[in-house]
Amino acid sequence: MVVTPPAGTMGTSPNPNGPKSGLPAATPRSSDQSASGQSKRKQAGLLDKKALELEDEFKTTHFGVMGVLAWILLLHVAGIYLFTKGFLLTRMVLENKSSCDVLPFEDILAQPHTTALGSKQQKGCWHEKTFDKAVVIIIDALRYDFTVPFASKGESDTVHLFHNNIPVLYETAVENPANAFLLPFIADPPTTTLNRLKGLTTGTLPTFLEAGSNFAGTAIDEDNLVAQLHSAGKNLVHLGDDTWQSLFPGYFDTNLTHAYDSFNVWDLHTVDNGVNEHLFPLLRPENSKKWDVIFGHYLGVDHAGHRYGPNHAAMASKLQEMDRVIRDIITALDDKTLLVVMGDHGMDIKGDHGGESDDEVEAALWMYSKRGIFGRTSKDTLLPPQFARDRFVPQIDLVPTLSLLLGMPIPFNNLGSPIEEVFSGPRGNNWANLATVNRLTAAQVKRYQHQYALARGAGDDEESALLWAAAEEEWKSASKGFSSKSTAARASNELYRKYQRHTLDICRGLWARFDVPSMIQGVVILFTSIVLLIIYARGLKTDRTQLTSRLLQFASVGAGVGAVAGSVLGLTGLTEISIVDGAVLLAAAGSILGATPALIKKPANLNLPLPNGMWGWLALFFTVSQSIGFASNSYTIWEDEILLFFLTTFGVCAGVSSMRQKETTDRVLGVYHSILFVILGRIASFSRLCREEQMPFCRSTYYASSTSSTSAPWQLAIPFLVTLFLPSVVRSFYVGSKSYEGAASLWIGFAFRFGLFVTSLFWILEGADDGEWLPVSKETLKFIRVFLAQFVLTLAFAAGTAAYFYCKPCVSINVSKPTEDPNSPPAPIVAGQQQGPRTTVTILGFGNVYGTHFCFLLINFALAIILMQKPMGQGAIALLLWQILSLLEILDTNNLTLSNSSIGPVILGVLGSFYYFKTGHQATLSSIQWETAFIPLTSIQYPWSPLLVILNTFGAQILAAIAVPLTVLWKRPLQTHDRVPASNPNKNPATRILSDVVQAAGTHILYLATINLATTMWAGHLRRHLMLYRIFSPRFMMGSVVLAVVDVVLMVVAVGGVRWSTLSVGEIFGW
Repeated sequence: MVVTPPAGTMGTSPNPNGPKSGLPAATPRSSDQSASGQSKRKQAGLLDKKALELEDEFKTTHFGVMGVLAWILLLHVAGIYLFTKGFLLTRMVLENKSSCDVLPFEDILAQPHTTALGSKQQKGCWHEKTFDKAVVIIIDALRYDFTVPFASKGESDTVHLFHNNIPVLYETAVENPANAFLLPFIADPPTTTLNRLKGLTTGTLPTFLEAGSNFAGTAIDEDNLVAQLHSAGKNLVHLGDDTWQSLFPGYFDTNLTHAYDSFNVWDLHTVDNGVNEHLFPLLRPENSKKWDVIFGHYLGVDHAGHRYGPNHAAMASKLQEMDRVIRDIITALDDKTLLVVMGDHGMDIKGDHGGESDDEVEAALWMYSKRGIFGRTSKDTLLPPQFARDRFVPQIDLVPTLSLLLGMPIPFNNLGSPIEEVFSGPRGNNWANLATVNRLTAAQVKRYQHQYALARGAGDDEESALLWAAAEEEWKSASKGFSSKSTAARASNELYRKYQRHTLDICRGLWARFDVPSMIQGVVILFTSIVLLIIYARGLKTDRTQLTSRLLQFASVGAGVGAVAGSVLGLTGLTEISIVDGAVLLAAAGSILGATPALIKKPANLNLPLPNGMWGWLALFFTVSQSIGFASNSYTIWEDEILLFFLTTFGVCAGVSSMRQKETTDRVLGVYHSILFVILGRIASFSRLCREEQMPFCRSTYYASSTSSTSAPWQLAIPFLVTLFLPSVVRSFYVGSKSYEGAASLWIGFAFRFGLFVTSLFWILEGADDGEWLPVSKETLKFIRVFLAQFVLTLAFAAGTAAYFYCKPCVSINVSKPTEDPNSPPAPIVAGQQQGPRTTVTILGFGNVYGTHFCFLLINFALAIILMQKPMGQGAIALLLWQILSLLEILDTNNLTLSNSSIGPVILGVLGSFYYFKTGHQATLSSIQWETAFIPLTSIQYPWSPLLVILNTFGAQILAAIAVPLTVLWKRPLQTHDRVPASNPNKNPATRILSDVVQAAGTHILYLATINLATTMWAGHLRRHLMLYRIFSPRFMMGSVVLAVVDVVLMVVAVGGVRWSTLSVGEIFGW
């Protein structure tokens, strides 16, 4: 008797003695029976040989398919590189250096404050020095409103915890205006620390391209204040942020300098305590001859902002600590030492920075001297401005100011102007001195502008020349009767400042010029790669794996020829293109031209790549409408809400389609999962992090408040809820196909749940550290947390990967033999053998053998990604995993798994983008959660730290990309070569699976590549838009990085994982 297996099972009825057994031992073996046995053994040998051949064919084809995906990745990288080169602004760096012996102008008229060359060592170089020494204190992220008394901007504006905690700066500026002044210190975006330090020491403007180098800076190779001080023989000391060491290697006294790791934003005190430990001994009178300039860089305020947000008790405490430090420094100073305290940038309402919002660019500058040299040129400027935009100083103005105060030449590339309060004298009327220092600065700016024009092969600006001539004419007339209070000196001063500001505007415009040809080249490469991808993924009738070898050969030859041709063009100088750019451009173009005939060689194998049903048109609608929408800044700002609408629309369409299915089971499951899909998306939408442009129509829920970077206490329950429910949810999908067998029960029921539980403990300890709930030191808590995090990552990636590679499919084999009835008649004799009771073999999990095994890979990465998210983000990732599994059921019940529909991979792309926003991210630099690099680490470690940040930032897209193969593997019927139809006897079912998987992967890439092309084109087209660097440029960069990350994940993890899953199934069930 043969038992018909239910869904997810397979029933067989072999001979009870096994498939290779002969007759019972008591039965004599005839010669015919012996020949029959030999025939079976020979046939079995042939089958084994055939299986080995099919397995080898699959492995070879798999490597080829990964090669195709690598080729697509390289095309994307080439296109993005070429566009980025022309879009993200860079400037030419001149190697010229200012010299103490060479003034920036040729004539030396009556200049009472210009030093003669013979006494430059004692009195200064271009201008008589005011101070012998300086202590420059950088309080990272010291926002201006931290330093002034609270003033309400409206009825809803109330006092926050960051207000009124560092009063020493405002008090001294008001009570002793000749000794101190406090002004807003406006930074040029991007507001990353590395960019700001470059601007604060060179006096030049940053370019957007430099923002990406914030993790590791390279030495500044242009003239700067630190280099000038070092060349003059000054002994320089650096304390604090180690970024200075990479920017200025070899400039600081190695015996007195102490640098500390700058990226451990979870540590608020180590750097600051280290600076205090070494700073105050140097300020003692007996150590005054050991140094000339001290640069102290405190990081506690910045780290408090990143970790907690500005409106937190930790921020108040840290600002109070800085207040005490500054008062102690004032006490220790002598009359010949200048004290400068400043912020390099501000922070937004969550404590992050990197963009160009007002809160991010509004820092504070405070200068102090016991000699009382500062002044105000107007009664209206006696008090520090209440708000930063009332009256401010650009940060580049610090460079010429400090240079002249310390008797140094102004760095050659400087574009800043002297700060008025410093050189106007205690009474604020020393116009002669102001005119002198502004003439010196303007002359240096003129010299720089001239050299820059020569380097570009252009002439000097005519309007600048006219302004300079007018200023010089006024100077000559003023110098005849030069006095500090003369009207002519004041007019001369204003003309020189006007010249400087005009030149600054010219440079801003010059460095805002885009390399349009390079941008067009990048767009063309990206567009043509999409066209080829459309043909490869959606326009072929035949098996894609059959084209792999020819495609790679033609593409490789074309790329090689193009790279050589591009290099030759660069070497010969026939064009202005560089060797690298020429090689990249022509290699990409050559590979595209080479691959095209390989794809379209046989027109009969081509299919018009247009949607052929509702699902295809829906996928196209989502892709095209989203691409068009990025032309609008409002759409880009509210992208998360648009994506929710798309997902809801899909869920509704899936529900309607499911109700039309013939099978009752399909109808019920389809409608249930469609409703569940919509509900899960709606629940996930409650997790949001609002960007500045969404205010006041958005309320952040990702953190404890809109001004915090920590989770609320109630949110710490989310990881435990995930631990409790998520493994059970995953288990229910396995049970539905009777696949909760074998390794599934161990890995999902125990290992996965235990990993989630350890993750919950990690975040409870993190909350305890933030709230100081436990009488345990922060170092101990950090040690425990790092151990727990490393354990979870080891479980997910090491143990999980090993389990995935070596575990068998999630099936269970039950063998049952019916009990014989003694009253039943004897079994008949067939072919001379008596037939006994037939054995029934039931294989549980047979109906989803591919999907459930591959799903292990998805679960492993889900565990690691959940660890890397904040508690609210963990709930979002859990909902994402649930939605992915519901999506797979929808695809199965609507017969979309085997039809290679584009809707599954496209919806996974939409899900990845939607949950990117639900995990506390936005298309802004300031939303990057840098602190997640220290979840399993105590310090920056390359390449792990950037990879951990990528896992946090793009975890949703990574998880969605890994799930792409499941759109064709979930509940896919098992097929071996002996079951292939006779019409195609040589067909390898494994390569058919691989072809379908690559088609799904190509469709997923196609969706993201289209989005990337759209954001790229719109950013290029809107390059003069007011919101370019606030909205369009960050979205373009996000699209490019997401595309590159997903390309790698699909190639290495998703399609690479299919290899092991298919081999595992083939080992058990054959090929």
